[in-house]
Amino acid sequence: MIKKYLLTGLLVWMPLAVTVWVLGWLLGLMDGVFSWLLSGPQAVLPQSAHATIERLRRIPGLGVLTLGVWLFLTGLFVTNIFGQWWLRQWHRVMQRIPIVRSVYSSVKQVSDTLFSSSGNAFREAVLVQYPRQGSWTIAFVTGKPSGEVAQHLPGAWVSVYVPTTPNPTSGFFLMMPRADVVALAMSVDEALKYIISMGVVAPAARPLPAGAAAPLPDAPAG
Repeated sequence: MIKKYLLTGLLVWMPLAVTVWVLGWLLGLMDGVFSWLLSGPQAVLPQSAHATIERLRRIPGLGVLTLGVWLFLTGLFVTNIFGQWWLRQWHRVMQRIPIVRSVYSSVKQVSDTLFSSSGNAFREAVLVQYPRQGSWTIAFVTGKPSGEVAQHLPGAWVSVYVPTTPNPTSGFFLMMPRADVVALAMSVDEALKYIISMGVVAPAARPLPAGAAAPLPDAPAG
C-alpha cells in the first residue's frame, strides 16, 4: 500500500519537476550567453560602468527577455526591402568563407525547410512499416526525394523521418513509396506525445478526411 501511494505521488510531481528543471536549464543557458555578451562591452567601457554591468548580470531571466527582443527586432528588420538586401549580402559573405560555408549552408537549408510557413516538413504524421515488414511505427513526412536520388526512384515517393523513443531528436531518414505510407488524422504534436510516451498517451481516434489514408497493406503470407 505504501509503495502504491509513493508511485502515485511520484507520477503527480514528476511532470512538474521535469518541466521546472528544463525551464531552469534554458534560463541558465540564456543568462550565460547574455553574461558572455556583456563581457565585450565591459572590456572597453570605463571602470565606472562595470558596476552597472554586474547588476545586469544578476537579474534572472534578463537574458531570455533580451533574446526575445533581439529576435523580434531582427525579424522586423529583415521583413522590409532594406533588411532583405542586407540579409542577402550576409548570406553571400558566409558562402565565401571556407569550411564555414558548408556548415552554414546545411543548417540554413534545414532550418528553412523545418520552420518555413510554406514548407511541408513535419506537417503530417504517417504510419510506415519499419524496421521490417509487418512492424509498424509512426513517422513524419519531410518532403519528396529530389535531385539525383529522384531520378532513380520512379513513381510517387516520400521522404520520412522515423524518430526514436523516448528521445525523438534522433531517428532515421527513409524514402518510401507513397503507397506504403498510411496517413494519420492525428496532429504532429499528438504524434510526438504518442512517441515520447512509448504509446501510453494515445490521441483520441477521429475519422480521417476523405482520401487521406491508404489501406493497410496485407501482411505477406507465411
